[in-house]
Amino acid sequence: MDWIKTLYKTEKPIIAMLHLLPMPSDPNYDPAGGMDKVIERARRDIHALQNGGVDAILVCNEYSLPYLYDVEPCTVAAMAYLIGVLSREITVPYGVDVATDPYKVYDLAAGAKAAFVRETFTGAYAGDYGVVSYEMGKIHRHRAKVGAREVRTLCTLVPECSQPIAGRPIEEVARSTDFYFQPDVYLVSGLTAGCEADSQVITRVKKATSTPVFANNGVRLENVETQLAAADGCIIGTTFKRDGSFYNEVDEARVARFMSRVREIRGDA
Repeated sequence: MDWIKTLYKTEKPIIAMLHLLPMPSDPNYDPAGGMDKVIERARRDIHALQNGGVDAILVCNEYSLPYLYDVEPCTVAAMAYLIGVLSREITVPYGVDVATDPYKVYDLAAGAKAAFVRETFTGAYAGDYGVVSYEMGKIHRHRAKVGAREVRTLCTLVPECSQPIAGRPIEEVARSTDFYFQPDVYLVSGLTAGCEADSQVITRVKKATSTPVFANNGVRLENVETQLAAADGCIIGTTFKRDGSFYNEVDEARVARFMSRVREIRGDA
């Protein structure tokens, strides 16, 4: 896990979500405010997260609801434009997540010089979005083709709002995914954004594989000690928002309180 400390400057990183307002082509996009509105909200949230002390930022079209498995090119172009405008203001490592397209996330990562990506890359699932399967062979080849082989891959074991069709034990899935796909991190998720990931499942996955395991959502001030005891890191979005509400802007004071507690838990000097 040396790469984790090298990249994030800590052994148990807190990666903060930068939830972007709806993008062009999204149902809730605001054409009157346009990309200027999206960028200004992102700029404010970036500075609030960094001032609060997070270890990294994950840029995601989180409000592109409902999500697509083949994301519109204009959405990816808008995300790339935004990162280009704001990248000089980002002082921590950053990654990207193009919900929920495992091909275009590597396109964006390559073009935006992202250090890591988050997405679902393997398996077959049934859920709110119907039935979906991921062709890891095609995805892996696409990653190589666009020059993203060095981009760290954070791979969800089971996507939110979904159930694996095969019904295999999570330990077995982790071991076979290690062999075929070799991700850099496994992500264990709760049901939806803000829902706690099961620390017992995190522990089971860690026992089955040497690949680091992060809690993907639902980490809050009251459970962060338990989650960090089980996981190798956490991805956090809703907890950092004003009043802990998914659609609100980042609350710098909430971030600072949370990160102060994290530093105590980690024993940071």
